[in-house]
Amino acid sequence: MRSIVICVSTLLVLSCLLIMAPKTQSQNQTSEKPPALDTTVKAFGAIGDGAADDSDAIQRVVDSKQGQIVFPKGIYRLTKTITVDLDKLGPTSISSDGTATIIMAGPGPAFRFIGTHEGTASPHTVKENVWQNQRSPMIDGLEIVGDHAEACGIEATGTMQITLTRLTIRRALHAIHFTKRNRNVIVSNCHLYENRGAGVYYDHVSIHQSNIIGCHISYNAGGGVVVDKGDIRNIQIGTCDIEGNMGDENSKPAANVLIDSEGAMVGEIAIVGCTIQHDHNAPGSANIRINENARIRPHSKEHRDGNITIADNVLSDVQTNIEITSARGVTVTGNTMWKGYTHNIRVDDCNNILISNNVLDRNPRYHYGDGSTAQVGMLFTNCDGCTISGNHINGTGDERVAFEVRDSRRMNIVGCSILDYSTTGLLLKNVSDSRVSDCLISTDLPDSENAQALEIIGGKDNQIVNNLYKKVSPK
Repeated sequence: MRSIVICVSTLLVLSCLLIMAPKTQSQNQTSEKPPALDTTVKAFGAIGDGAADDSDAIQRVVDSKQGQIVFPKGIYRLTKTITVDLDKLGPTSISSDGTATIIMAGPGPAFRFIGTHEGTASPHTVKENVWQNQRSPMIDGLEIVGDHAEACGIEATGTMQITLTRLTIRRALHAIHFTKRNRNVIVSNCHLYENRGAGVYYDHVSIHQSNIIGCHISYNAGGGVVVDKGDIRNIQIGTCDIEGNMGDENSKPAANVLIDSEGAMVGEIAIVGCTIQHDHNAPGSANIRINENARIRPHSKEHRDGNITIADNVLSDVQTNIEITSARGVTVTGNTMWKGYTHNIRVDDCNNILISNNVLDRNPRYHYGDGSTAQVGMLFTNCDGCTISGNHINGTGDERVAFEVRDSRRMNIVGCSILDYSTTGLLLKNVSDSRVSDCLISTDLPDSENAQALEIIGGKDNQIVNNLYKKVSPK
């Protein structure tokens, strides 16, 4: 009995010693670990219920300089623009995982990024404060919906390397609006849909190096990608679906891709691997419309800007598929196009244009509705020094010449197939110093007994050799 009492006493003493012993370092660290902080916009008072005005709360989190601004699932209503002043705030990103919606219920952009970059894209022109505080602002994974007549999605000015990704912007004025000066822009994997103005709007801006990649840009009434004057170089538009960006039958003329350099400087552009289409019911609609009548520069009297490549696109269902005015150094190659209701290709006042290896087809599978009335011809006017080779043109409408060249010189037309035209295959009017060679010009249409393969009106010093002409004989 005595031994049992001693054992129990010993155990009690040991238990007390263990309880009273100091905790180990690891135990202290575990007990003193602070709870995880909520770093999302809701930690700063944003409600995200679609009714409360979250403008002030979201501006507070931006101004807190925490840099990484995260929107959890919710609907965040704004009545004024959230300003991201990069030089004051430092590097900033705004993101969600696709579950957050921003309702812009006031005028102006939902988010305005402001930088101070005044240099070029060359490293030695970038000031140290830009690298330290402003480089690579990002916005990703949000939906922005306009709920005001003057609401826009995102505006950027003075930025260096801004990146806009995985955004849905709809029912605003302009989805993405570039102003003043920006450099090294990326717009990627975005849905810019049903806005009243442009999908991507270059507004009299100075931008060099901008990439628009893998985006769906549709039903923006003021145009898809719109370049309005400015000093702009190196735009790459690639592997996008761009459609219906010209409003309805009462709209002003617009285009899915509109490049307007009138009195400005816009050039060095690539439009590659896109599907671009709709809608021929809009007046003056075009898939790609380029006006490069640029301002005169001190060292040259040439007014035509350019150096543009349009390659490997699929284009259809507008008044004009490709329209090029006052440009120099443009390559149009490897494109497939149909249902250009006025023309498939129209080129005016241009120099050094290469149109090669394109298919301009009238596919009867697309004759639903008024599809069979599309004229789909190709027209060159007032041009000098152009090469048109290896193109396949089939099935122009009842009124349109398949391929027409007017008031031009030094035109080299080689190896084209011009088939199944209703009136005239190739028309040269007041064309000089030009060559037509190795073309097949033939129609098998049953009602084309009065069609002409080749018609020449005026002009001089032309060489017409090694062509094959054929039309059906009257029955």
